[in-house]
Amino acid sequence: MIEKVAAPDSPAPSGSLARWVAVALVLGWAGLLVLPPFGLWTLRDHWLAELDAPAVQEQWNRFRQDMQQQSDRSGPVQHKVPKSVEPPLRVWLRDYFWLAVTAWAVLGTTLYAFLAVAVLGVIRAAQQ
Repeated sequence: MIEKVAAPDSPAPSGSLARWVAVALVLGWAGLLVLPPFGLWTLRDHWLAELDAPAVQEQWNRFRQDMQQQSDRSGPVQHKVPKSVEPPLRVWLRDYFWLAVTAWAVLGTTLYAFLAVAVLGVIRAAQQ
C-alpha cells in the first residue's frame, strides 16, 4: 500500500484519522475489559461481608417461607420455592464471579469488535 506524503503546509494524510480512531478503539476496548471487572472485584469482598450478616440470611429465609406458602395456594400463578438456602447474590459473588468476568470479556469483546469494524468502515469509506 502506498501512503500519501503530506506537504508541510497541507493537512495530515487521510489515513492518520483512521489510525487515531483505531488507537482510541483499542484503548476503549482495554477500558471495557478492565474497568468493570476491576470495580466489581474491588467491591466483591465488601458485598460478601454485608451478605454474611444474619439479617440478610433471615430475610432470605422469610422470602423462601413466603414462596412456600404462596406455592400451596391454588391460583393462576404457582410460585416455586428457591432451592438455594443462601441468597443468590452471595452464591453468585462467591461461586460464579470468575465465570461472569470471563463471560463479560467474551461478550464485550465480540460486541466491541463489531462496533469497531463498523466505525472504522464508516471512517475509511468517508475518506475515499
